[in-house]
Amino acid sequence: MANDFTYEHSVRLDPRRCTGCTNCLRRCPTEAIRIKDGHAVISEERCIDCGECIRICSNKAKRAVSGKLDSMKRFRYKIALPAPSLYGQFDNLDDVDYVLNGLLKIGFDDVFEVSKAAELVSAYTRQYLKVDGIVHPVISSACPVIVRLIGLRYPSLQENIMHMLPPMEVAAKLARERALKNHPELKSEDIGVCFISPCPAKVSYVKNGFADYTSQVDEVVSMSDIYFQLIGEMSRDSEIQISTESGMVGIGWASSGGEATALFNEEYLAADGIENVINVLEQIENGNIPAVKFIELNACPGGCVGGVLTVQNPFIAKARLQNLRQFLPVSQNFLSPDEEQYIPEMYLFNELPVYKPINKLSDSIVKSMRMMADIQKLKDTLPGIDCGACGAPSCRAFAEDVVKGIASCDQCILLGKR
Repeated sequence: MANDFTYEHSVRLDPRRCTGCTNCLRRCPTEAIRIKDGHAVISEERCIDCGECIRICSNKAKRAVSGKLDSMKRFRYKIALPAPSLYGQFDNLDDVDYVLNGLLKIGFDDVFEVSKAAELVSAYTRQYLKVDGIVHPVISSACPVIVRLIGLRYPSLQENIMHMLPPMEVAAKLARERALKNHPELKSEDIGVCFISPCPAKVSYVKNGFADYTSQVDEVVSMSDIYFQLIGEMSRDSEIQISTESGMVGIGWASSGGEATALFNEEYLAADGIENVINVLEQIENGNIPAVKFIELNACPGGCVGGVLTVQNPFIAKARLQNLRQFLPVSQNFLSPDEEQYIPEMYLFNELPVYKPINKLSDSIVKSMRMMADIQKLKDTLPGIDCGACGAPSCRAFAEDVVKGIASCDQCILLGKR
């Protein structure tokens, strides 16, 4: 079970670079940032590691902390899990095998495509949506930012989250099984699995686990770090040693809408970009949403191709992936009639992480009601222009900080003048 006070984040702040501007303050989707003593301060309880502050910071004061490839040397057998968004980083790529071969050249012993696992997850998701008793609309669990955001801001929607593990985890499990089968001399602890990630949220996911589930990934490295090593090893003159095991469906997961369209029906909705995601979640919570069965939400603009750990512009990467997909079959991973009978346990998780909702003021209902009244009363006296000069993202947030005792009224310079 997740605990906010021990949650290890992958988004970090360098106070030396921070100038105290309010760009990140205004864009943080959970109001996790305050300006204090001339620089930003990130609340660990509220942060969802979406990377929006990294994207918006012109001073590069925010950064993502990920693993290093050298740390994989502690394992005898090293497996790479490339996210499908990695393929969109390279210009004029017409064969995924060049990337997979490059990963072997930089030190990995095997490569297992996350796009292959994505095709299997898509197949089982189609079965999941047919199960009696599930709550519609079903919200994808593939993006860890969305799962944490719902837990913090929209706890009433947790029952809508699909209990299917993300392709990264399925790939890690299948990769380990394949390695043990092909190399009986190996023990489980000899095998290291490394995910090549487009976003910091996956780093946090692996570090903290997922409620009662422990990640099968040992290390998460930045896609931008791997990119520059791969460039030197990817050569068209080299002999290709492996052949891709995924198709259009799996690689389509890299862009917004790819997961939803893989369900082969039209009863879905897909949204990307954290602000758009929040709008959709609020509409679901209010019951003001079209009658759809499945909702795909991606925190990054454009989907995983827009992650802050990528190299290429997401629109260019998406166009490259569209060109690459035309050389591939629709899918290389279909279920047999026996496999279509039920969803294997290895694809599912039991419990969702439990977080303290950020809009919960107190464990006491009476005290919460009193605090809400005090917040509204103070908010009515404030200018209401959300200037950020007080260090809070809005007048409503500032009023809440004052009532909670973590700010004082004299921090509002306009209130003093009035």
